[in-house]
Amino acid sequence: MSLLSEPQNPTELGDRLRKAHGVTAEFLSEIIRQTCRRFPPTGQSSNAARVARLIQSEAWTDAALALINLELPQWQVRRIAYDQGEWYCALSRQRELPDWLDQSVEARHADLALSLLSAFVEAQRISTPLSRPSVPAVRPDADPLYEPVCSDNFG
Repeated sequence: MSLLSEPQNPTELGDRLRKAHGVTAEFLSEIIRQTCRRFPPTGQSSNAARVARLIQSEAWTDAALALINLELPQWQVRRIAYDQGEWYCALSRQRELPDWLDQSVEARHADLALSLLSAFVEAQRISTPLSRPSVPAVRPDADPLYEPVCSDNFG
């Protein structure tokens, strides 16, 4: 069984992205399979078909940007910068806020596409709703030494 076909959690995928040296069609397809909820099968959406064409033409940066646009429409690229051999990418929900007020997702990598994909995976992880029951859970057993006490003064 290959490493790409094994189910992985998002933190393992983030580690793989940080350790990767470049993007391949198989690796990008694996990222789409593991993280994308809105990505329809090829041919059912013009945006999905565009991402597929970009993957086939090995336009990794454009494919990463199109994937962010398709999967995370509420997120925008806040910053892309190159400094000392690494690309820094920040995604944000509210790009107009000052840096110190905004809760952005930041990633860095020597490869621009991998930097964008790392930020995408992290933003996707943050955006994934937690599965919680509609009714809050109640502790099944109270402490055996617990004894209710009335503290009101009626006098």
